[in-house]
Amino acid sequence: MLAVEGLVAGYGRGFQLAGVSFRVEPGSVVGVIGPNGSGKSTLLKAIAGVLPRSAGRITLAGESLRRFAARVAFVPQREEVNWEFPVTANDVVLMGRYRATGWLRWPGPGERRRAEEALAELGLAGMGGRHISAFSGGQQQRVFLARALVQDPLVVLLDEPFTGVDAANRAVFHEAIQRFARAGAVVLMATHDLDEVTAACSHVCCLNQRLVAFGPTATTYTPATLRATFGGRVAVFER
Repeated sequence: MLAVEGLVAGYGRGFQLAGVSFRVEPGSVVGVIGPNGSGKSTLLKAIAGVLPRSAGRITLAGESLRRFAARVAFVPQREEVNWEFPVTANDVVLMGRYRATGWLRWPGPGERRRAEEALAELGLAGMGGRHISAFSGGQQQRVFLARALVQDPLVVLLDEPFTGVDAANRAVFHEAIQRFARAGAVVLMATHDLDEVTAACSHVCCLNQRLVAFGPTATTYTPATLRATFGGRVAVFER
């Protein structure tokens, strides 16, 4: 179980998240929703260890999540990646193995074969030698999903994975997300696309700098919860 307890995190002197707490069972897919500035990305980055937290604890199976850092996979928003950096798709995927094998150890044939297999599973067979900028937006996201696959993750953090992605790539992402869940990983997905919450998520986490609601999608994703989360800035159509 992934447990977030009393999490306080943000940038500079401001806090985008204040006292957020929830627990997630293995195999769950959690849609993290809220308005701009609500703390969705802040939550994922704090769990990933990319952003320091000011207070609170994050544990997995009762132990600090830092102990499992090599098996926490984070897929950032596309606009946060420098796509002109001189790396190939294989290089990006192999980054997922660095913490497990050691930063100073050169990837061996086994790691390279595994990177190629992960790319092939996501429809990018034979493309590992291409520069990352040579891929379309959806393909670039697939490369980062392949990096997550080779980590054998216990926790998967996806920050707006469907932004600017066509239907074909969405289908690939849905299958990858369900694969992570079937393997027993906890998946948290920040998204502005509310349709994806009902399509892909077993649970929903509603944020607006604090935790508004958390629970199974079937009972938590309601018009009343959406109004409380978005503060009246979303139109809710009820049957």
